[in-house]
Amino acid sequence: MDIKALEESIAFFKAGSFTSQEAEAVCKKVNASVLAAIDSLAIVKDNVAYTFGDAIHREVEKYFFYIKNNPKEEARFARQTAERERLLAKGKKVEWKVVPKSVVEPEKQIEIIVKVLTRVMDKFQADVAAADSFDVDKRCLEIIDYLKGKASQVVYKLTKQNAKEKAIKLMEEVGIPEARMRYRQYPFEFSGGMRQRIVIAIALSANPDILICDEPTTALDVTIQAQILELINRLKRERNLSIIFITHDLGVVANMADRIAVMYAGKVVEYGTAEEIFYNPQHPYTWALLASMPDLDTNEKLDAIPGTPPNMIYPPVGDAFAERNKYAMEIDFEMQPPMYEVSPTHFAATWLLHPNAPKVEMPKIITERIQRMKERGGNIE
Repeated sequence: MDIKALEESIAFFKAGSFTSQEAEAVCKKVNASVLAAIDSLAIVKDNVAYTFGDAIHREVEKYFFYIKNNPKEEARFARQTAERERLLAKGKKVEWKVVPKSVVEPEKQIEIIVKVLTRVMDKFQADVAAADSFDVDKRCLEIIDYLKGKASQVVYKLTKQNAKEKAIKLMEEVGIPEARMRYRQYPFEFSGGMRQRIVIAIALSANPDILICDEPTTALDVTIQAQILELINRLKRERNLSIIFITHDLGVVANMADRIAVMYAGKVVEYGTAEEIFYNPQHPYTWALLASMPDLDTNEKLDAIPGTPPNMIYPPVGDAFAERNKYAMEIDFEMQPPMYEVSPTHFAATWLLHPNAPKVEMPKIITERIQRMKERGGNIE
């Protein structure tokens, strides 16, 4: 890796005076240097290096976009503000709000570009520092095992017999009993749980690295749900899969998830580890979800979330949850909150985390439930 090329590119962008052609040339040069240093036989891919080219080009394109768009956005904001103030001055009722400016200072965007370059440079410097402890024999064995595994997956000519045996093997892997006998059966001859297993087998036939499960247990009996969740967990361990699990069932989330992203109106409003979301929730929507979740020890009436979700054809100004949020402040109806860092792995988009926001305690029903969970061992599972 040419560390000098990275240092020169950082100095180039920090100077701040460059054309799009000059920036593109620098990006191509430094990306070629990064790509040349990638170990294509690495078992665990270097995501920092692999994604560097797209990241640096994207941030540079944003820089020139903001250079061109900022004056237009400033003019648009000034025009709409003046129009609103004119109507208010005439005593008219104005039901619309001025959309906040979407501008980014070029200096801020240059800082982001430099961060992308610094990140990849730090990564390669760390690799160089760790090179003294590199075990060549162990590395060779890893590569041999990896290539043997890949070679065993190659099918030079897919015959009907090969396809049949592969299908039966997948049916057995997902727990279909007597798979060879059931191979020719129709879907209506399977139960709901078995159909779900077949769908999972179809997904596994492509040997994926990521399995996306969108409400996989919603229409199933609770005992079958448990079996399907156990199956997914087993496949995750055996195949070294990453699972993206989409569900409204917080009990399933607690059982399955390592990290949780809480979404509302198409945006992530809170993100963190399972322990952080269940033991230290920060967003009012997360509070509302947890407060509406029943358990055996809750005696008081559960809280329901009032109102209805917003019409996303006409997205609301500000925080989309504000209309249903009893903790909402005036700013929630005017400006969308940024993501505030609660911890290095925990973030929440709520104005309640602003230093100047009033202190608001989470609902009593949640604090009592958290206390009970901690007293029983502190494990959400």
